[in-house]
Amino acid sequence: MKKLGELLVRSDGGSEIVMGNTAIVRAMLEAGVRVVTSYPGSPTPEIAEAIASIPQDQNPLYFEFSTNEKVATEVAFGAAVNGHLSTVFFKSVGINVAADSFVQLGHMELIGGMVIVLGDDPGANSSQNEQDNRHYARLSYIPVLEPATPTEVYVMFKEAARLSQERRMPVILRLTTHVCHAKEKVAFAAWKPQAVDDTPRFSPQNGPYVPITAKVFPLKRKALEKLADFAQYADTSGLNTLVDNGNRKRGIITMGGPFLSLMDVLADAAAKPDILKLGIVHPVPRNLIADFLRKHDEVKILEELDDVLERDVKAVAFELGLVVKITGKTDVDDWMNEYTPGKVEAVLRKVWPDMVPLAAKDSRCTREYPELPPRPPQMCPGCGHRSAFYAIKQALAEHDISVGDIGCHSLGHLEPYNMGQVLLCMGHSSGTAAGLSLFNRTRKVVAFIGDSTFFHAGLPGIINALYNKHTFTLIILENGTTAMTGHQDHPGVGKNFNGASEKIPIRRVLEGLGVTSIREVDAYQQAKLKEAVAEALAEEKFNVVIAKHPCMLKLTREMKKSGRPQPHPVEVTSTCNQSHNCVADFACPTFQREADGSVRVHTDLCIGDGSCRQTCPVGAIAYKTTERPKEE
Repeated sequence: MKKLGELLVRSDGGSEIVMGNTAIVRAMLEAGVRVVTSYPGSPTPEIAEAIASIPQDQNPLYFEFSTNEKVATEVAFGAAVNGHLSTVFFKSVGINVAADSFVQLGHMELIGGMVIVLGDDPGANSSQNEQDNRHYARLSYIPVLEPATPTEVYVMFKEAARLSQERRMPVILRLTTHVCHAKEKVAFAAWKPQAVDDTPRFSPQNGPYVPITAKVFPLKRKALEKLADFAQYADTSGLNTLVDNGNRKRGIITMGGPFLSLMDVLADAAAKPDILKLGIVHPVPRNLIADFLRKHDEVKILEELDDVLERDVKAVAFELGLVVKITGKTDVDDWMNEYTPGKVEAVLRKVWPDMVPLAAKDSRCTREYPELPPRPPQMCPGCGHRSAFYAIKQALAEHDISVGDIGCHSLGHLEPYNMGQVLLCMGHSSGTAAGLSLFNRTRKVVAFIGDSTFFHAGLPGIINALYNKHTFTLIILENGTTAMTGHQDHPGVGKNFNGASEKIPIRRVLEGLGVTSIREVDAYQQAKLKEAVAEALAEEKFNVVIAKHPCMLKLTREMKKSGRPQPHPVEVTSTCNQSHNCVADFACPTFQREADGSVRVHTDLCIGDGSCRQTCPVGAIAYKTTERPKEE
């Protein structure tokens, strides 16, 4: 059986079952992409994993995880204006970080071509909101293609690359979580690496590339003209599909993931509506939409998140004076969450109840698969953040204020830790903490930030705290990786995607900025960490506590892979007085409180790290002397 990387570089193409995030990498190879950049974030990090799987001697792609999305966008832009086809990808909220540079791309002459892959997240599966990035496309005058399946991801990326090179403009490929992670048998074309001319092609004459006042309006005019020309292409493109069910009364206009859900819902419908599935969602194919509207009495717009397509369709009908009933979103619920089959069924029933009558419940499903109780997300067993929060909470007064940030440690806001009572976005914690500290003489302010976020977006807030003399304590939770998105490296690790790299120690960066009060403690040393935080809180200035401990999920995986023996799990001995600190306060998922008050240890979860032992007031937690149970 061939490995993933070997499948991706097969010269004869062939058909393989792959996820959307994998199909896109094969498309990159076939399209001739040279430079790929990113900052990790779900639902797109598997793109990097697929790139990493390609044998080094067969991989024509240069890839890097940049320090943040803005820098990733700029690296890809620089490659594009130097004549190299480039791609940048990131998750939905990543475009907010990139926005300052991103909104300029549509004005630029990208001689090498550039495809921007956005992983939007309806349902907020791994994001702090459900933002619809089609708005950014409109703001930036950049066209958007939207696939529904892994095959369409593959096909549309290649088309996006072709269009971008041909028109010297950026093109967005908008994916959503289900499309990124869906699997399908995709037929690849034949491909062989071509000789590459790496001669630098950058020239100011291809621009201008300096958008000062005198140049802004010519640049904007060119961007608008390119978009208008792209709209003509959209009207004739085969990326848009008409499903003709012979229903001249009812029609549906949709795209992407909602289309697949719609097809599921309509599988047993007696009178199926006609369906116009758009592959190009900005600028919309106006003539195609107008023709569809003319042929139907009622048209439903089915789209996830915001009413972007709905407004475009209604504008077409208004401008042309078309007499057709157009129904978009009918209530607040239509604006929220993923359009899974159940959601689409509910949405359609509000408009056409006769088309999707209530399905009879299968009693067997209710009996065999009862509804599971909700379970909150948890930090992993042995996570250093849990140990840190347990210690830090003891150093804080109940009325003190803690500010969270993005990362695994965001879960600290949950019970029983209650650490991180406010959160906006990556890197916000120092700035928000600074504001909370103003005119505040009675409540201490503590901000948290992870080591990866420190490099991503944390430095400006720290510099601001020093520059404007704000008084709060910043606790850097350093676990040596970008853990939340799959253990990618960062500048403080000493290696990058391509190998060894210069390590940039966090303490040295802080000292270079002028931070004079820095304490470093292993997060497992709870008493010392509590003392360090208490000392920091007593100082009337900005200071930093670095709570360090390796990500234990990453470490234990590396131990297993290398064949190193695993530590024995812990057990609760007979000296337990049922104070339940291990369950109620430390809250490691390894521990379970039984009905009789006793505490059970799940040995299949326990990693034997021992961070829990110091939390027991009577020392009832000890290492088991028997061997760790063998995994099946």
